[in-house]
Amino acid sequence: MAAYSRKPDYDLGTTKSGIEPSVAGALAYLLGFVTGIFFFILEKDNPFVRFHALQSVIVFGGLFVLMMILKVIPILGFILNFLLSIAAFSIWLFMMVKASQGIAFKLPFIGDIAERNI
Repeated sequence: MAAYSRKPDYDLGTTKSGIEPSVAGALAYLLGFVTGIFFFILEKDNPFVRFHALQSVIVFGGLFVLMMILKVIPILGFILNFLLSIAAFSIWLFMMVKASQGIAFKLPFIGDIAERNI
């Protein structure tokens, strides 16, 4: 698959929570990996929501760990942490918008991992 932004190959269907799948996909990003874990566990049968939830866990869980490691590095760690925070906010906002539009946007590398493991 060459393009990363695409409509999902699966039907959005319904969710166990009764929330619209596109809204549930966006909510999987709301509090980063925390809501990602919540929706990944809750939505066993909806691949669209599970994809976004797992992608959220991988991206924001990884960023959280990286930012914690950078906090112990003086000066350079602070600068890198600041830049990473801006990037994380941009990714968070972009992914919430894409999910709310019903688009399964795959981030490079991470999206492939999430898609294989839903």
